[in-house]
Amino acid sequence: MQKVPKLNQLRLAAVSAIALFATTAAAQDAPKPVAPAPKPTAAELAQRNAVTNAALTPAEAAMKAHVMFLASDAMRGREAGSREYDIAAQYVAAQFYAAGLRPAGDDGSFLQQVPLIEVKAADKGSFVVTPKGGKPVPLTFGQDYLPSVNPAQATTTVDAGLAFVGYGIVAPTAGRDDYAGVDVRGKIVLMFGGAPESLNTEERAHFGGGPTKAAIAQAKGAAGVIMIENPKFAKTRPLSAGAANYDRPRVTWARKDGTGYSISPKAPTLGTISVAAAERLFGAGWAEVARGAESSETKFKAMLLPASMKATIATATSPLPSSNVVGLLPGSDPKLKGEYVVLSAHLDHVGVGRPDARGDTIYNGAEDNAVGIASLIEEAKKFKASGTPPKRSILFVAVTAEEKGLVGAEYFANNPTVPAKAMVANVNLDMPIITYTFEDVIAFGAERSTLGPIVKKAAASIGVGFSPDPMPEQGLFVRSDHYRFVQQGVPSVFLWPGQKGPGKAAVEDFFKNHYHQPSDEVWQGPALDWSQGVRFIDVNYAIAREIADGAERPRWNKGDFFGTLYGGYGAK
Repeated sequence: MQKVPKLNQLRLAAVSAIALFATTAAAQDAPKPVAPAPKPTAAELAQRNAVTNAALTPAEAAMKAHVMFLASDAMRGREAGSREYDIAAQYVAAQFYAAGLRPAGDDGSFLQQVPLIEVKAADKGSFVVTPKGGKPVPLTFGQDYLPSVNPAQATTTVDAGLAFVGYGIVAPTAGRDDYAGVDVRGKIVLMFGGAPESLNTEERAHFGGGPTKAAIAQAKGAAGVIMIENPKFAKTRPLSAGAANYDRPRVTWARKDGTGYSISPKAPTLGTISVAAAERLFGAGWAEVARGAESSETKFKAMLLPASMKATIATATSPLPSSNVVGLLPGSDPKLKGEYVVLSAHLDHVGVGRPDARGDTIYNGAEDNAVGIASLIEEAKKFKASGTPPKRSILFVAVTAEEKGLVGAEYFANNPTVPAKAMVANVNLDMPIITYTFEDVIAFGAERSTLGPIVKKAAASIGVGFSPDPMPEQGLFVRSDHYRFVQQGVPSVFLWPGQKGPGKAAVEDFFKNHYHQPSDEVWQGPALDWSQGVRFIDVNYAIAREIADGAERPRWNKGDFFGTLYGGYGAK
């Protein structure tokens, strides 16, 4: 009878030891902040003391303790690839162990190594246009073009004819094919960014992104993609303004052969050309195209252009290794334990940056997303404390590099530590705002699968309502880690406290004053209400329990756009 308490004591001791090591190591060995943390004023000290000494229940205190550590100045904003992020990952691994989870990372550990790489333009590249029957004409860097990068290879050269394909969208459900009537195989396709406002907002966000456009171009057999500066914005945000930052790095992950992951390796995005360069390529036809670009609803006629282009770009890469943290709660049902419910949250934030008005340079990321990680840890404990294991297995995944473009989740979704087809659902926690008493919950993507009714039932179990997306214009369904699971055909939702009652004002205040700011920390800004954090965990637990114990696995609604696009279960 005493074995379980002794095991718990050992687990708690392990957590304490790692936390002590992490704090000491961060203080002694980590590089110093760009600017020292500002000395608090008397009022700020009083506020810190009030936050620290507030009376809390054990459940509230446990949640707060995680956030205090993960969002401390010692963690320097947990930027993916940093030493501080690695310490945070070890902390989460220890907490998963204390919660009774089994390691589900690499080589019997809680960590899945993620081979992040930083990629940037190695030089200014070369774009040379040859009009039909004419001589080659070099384009001018910064004035006519800016190069892109191709993570898949160091040097990329494409010498091919040109075709214009409008917005580069193929959406049969919307009756749209911007490639209609033109064979672009082996061609460089030119297109505008963006997507029609008349599309469903989530589908619009999907089609408006460069990676989707490049993937469509590759499917059509194109050899490369070039974006055209939109005439509507050229006067206020000209292409030349981006010349100073043309080689700004971005992050992806490396395949086993060392090449960087790209969604369209056979049709890389080569760069962007200016309005002036486009006018020379299109000739007399440019005026009509420019007028059409005033509206995202314009259905351009695809056409071959009377010119070819030789584009050469160079890409430099450097390693930025990081890790996801993966814990497993095995299922108990002989038939269902081979199916996995994935609960995810991102561990990283944006690190150290520009000083705010106080001179603070550390972007602590308390709400974004230490609160989400704390919820994940405490949810695992809740399962263990229930004494009843779930029927399906549950994976708890803390991912890296969300702030770099959902990269850690993308790596896990493409390289899961369990069979890919066995992942049956994903519930993602990203930046739950807990500064108010929430009266409802939101689950982005809930209407697309049978997860919707499960979320509604869970909300009702704690006496709150369920509301539709209150800000569809932001396309949040494609902007957090759950979307990487969607792209693998997994029914997914992104859960948030809702905006009824005081919620709308609280959310607006956070985005306006604290989102990606140094003030997103435990003691600054509006006080974090840990009782609401516990309520949020309760909703998450109820959702996960229902999915894990349900008689049927979650399925996409028949005909759903994303479910059909990515071959999800139940969509066809």
